[in-house]
Amino acid sequence: MIYPKNDVLQKTAGRHEGAVYPSLRNKRVIVTGGGSGIGAGLVEAFVAQGAKVAFVDVARADSLALVERLSGGADHAPSFHPLDLTDLDALKATFTAMIDQLDGVDILLNNAANDDRHTVDEVTADYWDQRMNVNLRHVFFAAQAVVPSMKAAGGGAIVNFGSISWHLALKELILYQTAKAAIEGMTRSLARDLGRDNIRVNAIVPGNVQTPRQEKWYTPEGEAEIVEAQCLDGRIQPSDIAAMALFLASDDARMCTGHNYWVDAGWR
Repeated sequence: MIYPKNDVLQKTAGRHEGAVYPSLRNKRVIVTGGGSGIGAGLVEAFVAQGAKVAFVDVARADSLALVERLSGGADHAPSFHPLDLTDLDALKATFTAMIDQLDGVDILLNNAANDDRHTVDEVTADYWDQRMNVNLRHVFFAAQAVVPSMKAAGGGAIVNFGSISWHLALKELILYQTAKAAIEGMTRSLARDLGRDNIRVNAIVPGNVQTPRQEKWYTPEGEAEIVEAQCLDGRIQPSDIAAMALFLASDDARMCTGHNYWVDAGWR
């Protein structure tokens, strides 16, 4: 194997000039898993558009640090709400509180997930249930929680997050991949059932995004192999995923629903 040069593996330096979506200003946005990684990139991107953002996460320290970092100079400082999304009673109560705080909700970004590795032999019935609750169940119930407010407002946008992993059949991720495949099916179904209420539902399918969590799974050689398998050099950043989410949530995507949008640098 001939690995790409080291410079293509480095994090993106600086910020490029991204699109500004006037339709996102003052929009009311909820992000799940917004404290770090892709989720933090989503929170940052929507705050930069002048949206009102509330996010949930179990990682309190990371989330509070993100709020502090983004609050200075923002039109609307983001708000953090601690939440274990596997607790459906707490999910309902927290979403009610966020919707009340925001005075409604226009956009839901269903990002939260956990890709812990596991083998076939390690899976028990309890572990199956726990993995489905962490990666799949809350996606539906979060959507259910925001629908009444979106209907009252005349519409909205839900962006779910799939994964390239099941399309590539990566090893030791069976339950995560099962959940992520189901999310793509759920996206199609929700788009059909909610479309006449002007609620659009799409899914983003990220490739391998360079986050602190993902870096713990890969050696530099492993990262180089990912880049070699991509059509494009470089490592995908959270901001690349956020750029697609901004478009799908904006009025520019008003006729986009029920589909998957890939941001994977052509990884095959």
